[in-house]
Amino acid sequence: MEQSSLGSRPCTSCVKIYLISNPEDSVVERRALRESVFPRLRDHCRNTHGLDLMVTDPFESSDPSRWPDQRTRQQLIYECQNNSNGPFLLALVGHQYGKASLPSQVEVAEYQMLLQVCQQAGITTSALEEAYLRDENSIPPSYWLQPEHRWSSLKKTQSRFRPSSQGEVGKEDQRKRMDKGEEVLKVFQTALGLCVLEGLMTQETAHDYLRSELDADLRLALQEGSGDDITSRCLVYVHRIRNALSQRSGKKQSDPDLDPLLTPHLLPSGEHFLSQLCDDFLPSLITSSQLQVYTTTTECDRHRGYTTATRRAYTESLCHQVYLDLVDLVNNRNPLPVRHLAHLDDALARELAGQQELSCIFSRLYDVTRPEEEEIKSYLVEKVKQRPLVVGGGPCTGKTVLLAHCCQQVKSWLADQDPVIIPYFANIAINPSLKHFISILCYQIVCCYRHDATSDLDISKNVPSNLDSNHEPCSAENHHSNPNRCSSTDPKPKHPNPPVHRPEQSIPSQYFEPDLSPSWLKDHLSLLLASFPTPKRPVVLILDGLDQINNVDQEHMVQCLPSPLPPSVKLILSVSNRHTQTLQAIQLHYPECTSSPLPVSHSIVPTKDKEREGLLIEMGQTQTKGYGFVELKSVERRQCVRMVSSLLSISGRRVTSGQQTLVNKALASCSLIFYARLLHSHALRWTSDSEVMESSLPNGVHASISALLDLLEQKHGPSLVRRCLSYLTLSRTGLTEAELTDLLSSDDEVLMMEYMLRGEAHSSRLRVPHVDVERLLLDLRMFLGRRTVAAGTSVLFWMCRHFSLVVTKKYLGCHELRKQLHSVMADYFNGLWAFGNAKPLLITREPEPSRTKELGSSETNVASSETAKMEVYIDRQPPCQPFVFRSSDSLSSACKEIGLVNLRMILELPHHLQESERWEELERKLLLSLGFQQAMVQAGLLGDLVIMLMGERRSQLVTLPRERVLLASMLKSTACRLQNSPQELPMLMETRLLPFVGVYPELEVYIQEIEQDRRRRGSGISVVLCTASSTLPSIQCSLSEGIREQSCINEVAVTACNVLVGVMESGIAWMWRSPWREVEELSLSNKQLKVKFSRVRSTGRRILLSTYCNMLFLLDVTSKEMFVEVKGPLKTEEFQSETDQQTHMVEGCVESKEHLCVWWKDKRFVCVFHGANGKPLTFQCQNPVTCLVCSTDGCYMYCGQETGAVAIFDIYTTKPVCECSNPNQNAILSIILCEEQWDIACVDITGNIMLWNVDGKQPQPAFVLECCGKSGNSILNIDYSYELATLLVCKAQQITVWNTCEWVTLGQFMTPQGKAFIHALLAQEGHLFLALLQSCSLVLVWKISSGECVLSLDTSSSAAVPRLLKTASGFITITPHGCLSMWDSEVIYAASMPPKMSSGVRQVVADEVGERFYTADGSVAVWGWSLRTGDPEVNFIHDGSVENLMLSPDNSHLVSVSGGDIYIWQLDKCQNSFRIRGSSATDVLITPNSRFAVSLCERGLSRVWNLQNGSVVCHIHLYLAAAKVSPESTFLIGIRQGDLLATSLWSGTVSKRFSHAEYSEHVVAFHMLPQQPDFVLVMGSSGVVYTWKVTEDSVFQQFQLPRSFSGHQPHVFQTSSAGSFMLLSTNNDQMAYLDLSTHRICSVKVEGAGFAVCLDKAGRYAVCLSQPSALTAQCFCDVHLEAALTVIRLADGGKVGMLRLCKMPSALAVCEQLYVYVGFHDGSVGVYSILDIIKKQKCSVRGRDNLIGLRKHCLCGTAPMRLLPLAFPNMTWS
Repeated sequence: MEQSSLGSRPCTSCVKIYLISNPEDSVVERRALRESVFPRLRDHCRNTHGLDLMVTDPFESSDPSRWPDQRTRQQLIYECQNNSNGPFLLALVGHQYGKASLPSQVEVAEYQMLLQVCQQAGITTSALEEAYLRDENSIPPSYWLQPEHRWSSLKKTQSRFRPSSQGEVGKEDQRKRMDKGEEVLKVFQTALGLCVLEGLMTQETAHDYLRSELDADLRLALQEGSGDDITSRCLVYVHRIRNALSQRSGKKQSDPDLDPLLTPHLLPSGEHFLSQLCDDFLPSLITSSQLQVYTTTTECDRHRGYTTATRRAYTESLCHQVYLDLVDLVNNRNPLPVRHLAHLDDALARELAGQQELSCIFSRLYDVTRPEEEEIKSYLVEKVKQRPLVVGGGPCTGKTVLLAHCCQQVKSWLADQDPVIIPYFANIAINPSLKHFISILCYQIVCCYRHDATSDLDISKNVPSNLDSNHEPCSAENHHSNPNRCSSTDPKPKHPNPPVHRPEQSIPSQYFEPDLSPSWLKDHLSLLLASFPTPKRPVVLILDGLDQINNVDQEHMVQCLPSPLPPSVKLILSVSNRHTQTLQAIQLHYPECTSSPLPVSHSIVPTKDKEREGLLIEMGQTQTKGYGFVELKSVERRQCVRMVSSLLSISGRRVTSGQQTLVNKALASCSLIFYARLLHSHALRWTSDSEVMESSLPNGVHASISALLDLLEQKHGPSLVRRCLSYLTLSRTGLTEAELTDLLSSDDEVLMMEYMLRGEAHSSRLRVPHVDVERLLLDLRMFLGRRTVAAGTSVLFWMCRHFSLVVTKKYLGCHELRKQLHSVMADYFNGLWAFGNAKPLLITREPEPSRTKELGSSETNVASSETAKMEVYIDRQPPCQPFVFRSSDSLSSACKEIGLVNLRMILELPHHLQESERWEELERKLLLSLGFQQAMVQAGLLGDLVIMLMGERRSQLVTLPRERVLLASMLKSTACRLQNSPQELPMLMETRLLPFVGVYPELEVYIQEIEQDRRRRGSGISVVLCTASSTLPSIQCSLSEGIREQSCINEVAVTACNVLVGVMESGIAWMWRSPWREVEELSLSNKQLKVKFSRVRSTGRRILLSTYCNMLFLLDVTSKEMFVEVKGPLKTEEFQSETDQQTHMVEGCVESKEHLCVWWKDKRFVCVFHGANGKPLTFQCQNPVTCLVCSTDGCYMYCGQETGAVAIFDIYTTKPVCECSNPNQNAILSIILCEEQWDIACVDITGNIMLWNVDGKQPQPAFVLECCGKSGNSILNIDYSYELATLLVCKAQQITVWNTCEWVTLGQFMTPQGKAFIHALLAQEGHLFLALLQSCSLVLVWKISSGECVLSLDTSSSAAVPRLLKTASGFITITPHGCLSMWDSEVIYAASMPPKMSSGVRQVVADEVGERFYTADGSVAVWGWSLRTGDPEVNFIHDGSVENLMLSPDNSHLVSVSGGDIYIWQLDKCQNSFRIRGSSATDVLITPNSRFAVSLCERGLSRVWNLQNGSVVCHIHLYLAAAKVSPESTFLIGIRQGDLLATSLWSGTVSKRFSHAEYSEHVVAFHMLPQQPDFVLVMGSSGVVYTWKVTEDSVFQQFQLPRSFSGHQPHVFQTSSAGSFMLLSTNNDQMAYLDLSTHRICSVKVEGAGFAVCLDKAGRYAVCLSQPSALTAQCFCDVHLEAALTVIRLADGGKVGMLRLCKMPSALAVCEQLYVYVGFHDGSVGVYSILDIIKKQKCSVRGRDNLIGLRKHCLCGTAPMRLLPLAFPNMTWS
């Protein structure tokens, strides 16, 4: 066999089946299998096992010329046998044997013998001699059948192919060729008979020539296979038919294949061969190898024969049996995958395995020994020099193959060591980004050393806390030891999930964290390389192709490598000599060193590169660079010649001497190894008679590749070759053979040009035969490799990137064509045409009426004078493409829930949508899709998902940037949890996203997907009412390491388009454009000076930057020429009197329509620039200018001064207009223009506000009013909103908000005790303001209307207080060392405005329907909520703190206890009907009939009273603990001194008693049974549970609880209404309950220790609130420590659902309609609904639909109705 990269490794990701049949009698059966069985089987393999299915039917095409010859069929059988992960053979043996065709190859000796015997017998051999051509290039020399004779020798009934474009003459020529082929076949068979007769050939040899395709293929597959292959991987179906031909036909049932020229007893007939196959060969394999053979005998009617109906019935039964048998074979070969193991979905682990696999693949191509190998070996063996080695060379010199070979040889070279070898082939990597590159290196180092058998230590312990003295601490544990620290040396901002706290087995997953910065990873890589390698276990890094990555900064990739190299670390890089930029980056990163030079061989400079900018060292120099260099040159011609000869010999070919001369000349001109391989592929097609000219040999690699593609087009068809290679080149990761076939079948041009117009039968289902694709791939097998991506999927890829370059230039030169093909691939991976969705195909051809009837009703004919256009809808049968495969077979619910991620889809689809510029579909249907995000997270690609969401917008059609940023920030905040539990994504996102859907209505679809996913699963917890998390989603970013290393931030400014510009203390300026862009350093062009910036100011539209040399630059971020110098000398007296060395600090700038106004600190003038190059105008003031504002029309300028005066100038005339004087003479801090009223308001530094009118009617401004602020502290800052007419004045101890329309205060806000304000800004909507406090890194949010601090924003800052800035759409904080956080203003608004009680909710009660519920927080108010609106509707006010709350069962009365008084609220009338004093009650109980209430008093009389009028019915003298009213409203039952008493509600006396003395133990808990009102379950202190029948006062002992459950948690003790279940405890992450019907204790795991639990009214579900412990949590992040709400189905212990709550809960209640009410410590309330569809029953148990739905909160609606209590009690109990 020929050397093949495709066959270098077995493919385990696909089931490849070769279909053996007789093409004559299996057309119907094979079509039925293709259309009904194989698609179903493919779905089963994909959904259940993650495998694809390919079935190779060599006779699928109706065109016999496309049928493969015997040699090709042999290769296809071997391909299926070696690369099928399951069955590989399916044989259909019918009642016809089939006729043998002419052999494609006959050795010279045998052929000449056949000619000789024919000539001796007088038989003419001219036809036979014409059909075969001698080829001396074959080994051994043979005669080969000419292509035009191969298919014409087939039986006429096989040749159904009729080109539609042929006329009568063409059909006549075809018949002649068919007759001639029959003649050749008869001559050949006659010659065989004569040879056998004369003893020149054995019968066995002759039989081999006479066997049909069915017999030959079946014997080859079964005889070559092993016993296990035959037993478990082969299926044979034999169909015997009796009386196949009817008597009416008048034909004898003789062998149709019997030739009269043959001697029957020497050459048996086809019937004999068929009998031998079915009766001898197959039974022998059944006996020896347990071959699975199914035999069916059909008895036909003698008169009718084998009818169509009979055949249809057999075909249906065959399809059914084939499907079942193949499913069994696939399942037996592939056990169900273990879907819950995290490492199976580890993206970096897949990348690690892929890189190791690439090393093995490329090393197999090392055919010529290179002398450079010894130089690399000497570098690795050398133990002193710590410098990298660069392997250079031109294109196609074999750098990749050499490094891969060396990678395989390192262990043998370093036999005395145990090296860790880390290869990385960057140009073939799936994700070549800088961050992923460093991550994979870190991951491989950690994995290799973690599995080191010589060390059992934890990796996190082995990593030192800091590096050498020249490096700052950067290890994981040191960086996170102080989570609030953020200094200039921090490689990354505060991270919520410190890797050091993770268990050992999860350490590598730290590299998945989406907010890891490249600088942190770079430091971490240096740390790992400095810590782990030892002389006995060194690290060898082999990095190939860093210079060949597109869209990646190679300089940064080089800089991420440690310099100098740590001890015991070797680094080898390959770089093309043409990439001088990469070579220069290496030289700069590894400068000259003082150590002794490397050997001269390590410092070789290519002769062509000696003049290249002095990048490399010249030979013989004693001075060395910090790296060695080895150049790969072209190999000697003799080596290439030997290589070509060797490859030809392996392929069973050779060339003539003349052809060899031409090969030698070609290799002399280009002696590259890859070119030699290409010449071998060309020489394979040469025969000894081929006329090979020197001009026909392509010169160079690209020309040779192009010529090879031309040959493939001639053989396989131009459209098929073009499209196949184009799709393979355009794919992101490569394509499988099945995907190639699917894509070609979806391509209209391929179907039209290669099949429809060439006579392929029209059908409603049509695909490109897979055998055609396999034949093409066989011809490319030397240049295609197969590698594993996507969790075991083997894909094809180009072994050499130059194939991709040539294909792109030859076939993909047009951008529109590339876009079109990417769109086809996007449709395929999106499953657009799956599920029988027919795709239209427009056929333009000569009209042929006979074809019209076959197309059916799905076509539309368009008449034309010359051609007929037909739009045919064809089902191409592509597979469905779900995000996650979920099998419908008998899998466990856990396996079905997790599923198998469709990695091929999630890796390819985004790429093709982006390249086809389908931006809206990419954004809305993919990035914002729950299914896609779930698949990405489950596949371990969370970081990639965040990058995609935060990726820069490449088109203006991307309309949802804020939604993408919100989802990305939420994913980043929950990354720690999602990495370990990806199935929690819907739950985590729902609770965090739902509060903001009103702000982002486009995300409604996302929430709907979550609900649909929950309904698909049939169980879960729906969020009905949810408030925002205490931690708001934000965008985190940090300055690059190069900027942060300079110094701290000096000043920051922001433009109106949200661009942030800052200046460092060192003079460096930087800019942050948007969340989609990295922070970039600002620098002037080469023509401008290198300057240091001193200050930055914003004009709103542009940025003004000043330098230390008093230069001014305008920065326009929307212009290509961003920097514009503001020219024009400043010739004021003040500037001229000072030295040029002094820096003048710009204080501020204002931009009007045409002018730029600039003023300086402590200067008495303002410069006005008209354009950047115009001469500035100077306006002189009497005192230093402190602030400035221009009128809207740009005519007037108002200058505030230090002495409190405001000078008004006419800008166009440069004359002063007037001046306003402040009698207080305090410096003016801000000027507010009210131009409609001609008023100006001035705010001085003390907070005083003066208002003047300047309408021009009076010569001087008229003073209107003065608003005096509180004297004392000066103003820190002012924020004014013209749109809202609101002014905020911030002082250290007070913030005042003014309404500037009426000049009244909206509120005054004092600081918390011991704190001081630093900065404050108004929110964009005017209802909130944000403030910074001294020594506080949080940003506090105040609600202006209530004066409450409603929210705090975490800035991830250290103790240093960050800066706070306002943008057009949000707020930004930035720490002194460059940690940025950004919040959307609407997110802040949505989180701040929903109603909350003043303190934590203590109690929640709800009506039975669940429409209304009531909450109490211990204050004077009780809130009544409407579930339909989600807002409080009523506030019940009390005169004291509310201690208890109770709702009557009929929902008519609300009873509350406050300050010893009992308040009775009549809900239908919304009034306090009674206020009872003198009760001294601590609690109130209401009877089930809602007529009476019981007030319980610990130290006085308890009373039973009428709820309607408050009258006392009776008194109860004994206080009963844990008292409850009986279900029939007759007794008050409670515990007293260990006894359980039943007190009558009519008399107040004790009627029944469960005495502890009688049963020798105290009662610790009890519970009544509503459905059994006479019985009470009682638990004793010893754990014995009794049944007490109260009416008869009889007691029955039920059972003894285990000691561990005896009386530890009596407050948990609850029973269902029917007495079926009993809750026992919630200890140690377990909730235990007792099944009373079986007396079996069940335990269910919950998230942490449960602190609140209750049953629903029906007793079917237990609802538990739990809190994970910090000791048991996997890490200390907020997500892992969140409280959980868990619902458990008591019948089977199944978990209905679990919900992580973003806040700490404080109260719990469940209503009859399965609504769960949770009160939180911050005063908010959440409502959740239980969904549980019991599949075993026809009924379903669930809560009601989401009442809130996707409603936007009415944040500015009316306040709830306030109900005041009675002023005085209207009833007093004595």
